[in-house]
Amino acid sequence: MTSTFDFEPAATALETVVAGISDDQLDAPTPCEGTTVAGLLDHVLELTEAFRQAATKESVGRSTPPAVARDSKLPEDWRTRIPAQLKELVAAWREPGAWEGETEAGGVREAAIVMAVIALDEVVVHGWDLARATGRPFTCEESHAAILFDFLRETPTNGTPGLFGPVVEVPAEAPVLDRVIGLTGRTPSWTA
Repeated sequence: MTSTFDFEPAATALETVVAGISDDQLDAPTPCEGTTVAGLLDHVLELTEAFRQAATKESVGRSTPPAVARDSKLPEDWRTRIPAQLKELVAAWREPGAWEGETEAGGVREAAIVMAVIALDEVVVHGWDLARATGRPFTCEESHAAILFDFLRETPTNGTPGLFGPVVEVPAEAPVLDRVIGLTGRTPSWTA
């Protein structure tokens, strides 16, 4: 498993995508089958808070599984809440104690270092999802893509129920982020 890393580049990439989403794109489809942009933004609101609480350990013993919302209940202040929550997530994982022991998010208990990688996966992959759904560019640090590829490389070819669809074959010479996206059951060339 990897050593600690800084969430800021991934959080900034997601924040940049979110800032460019217009109201008329909220009903657009995303690479998350059956989920609209609004539904995915609502999920991002939930996951950023859940993984912040995982870093501070305040969720231990009381977390519940989040769901990707099919029918969005996206709050009106999402444009300010998502960036604020991303900043809080970054700050929480910068604390040395965040990486120690076990923690919990979404009803799952794991070593904190594993939970950090799961959080990185959520931020990067859903940032990519939202970028693809809205025609925005997306950037991912090579070091983050490498961490995620290492984490996901053993994903079963039929996927992980409730998390990822069946693995999409991506050539070994493709960019690492494309290979990560394929391991999560998404097609790197997906368009709305």
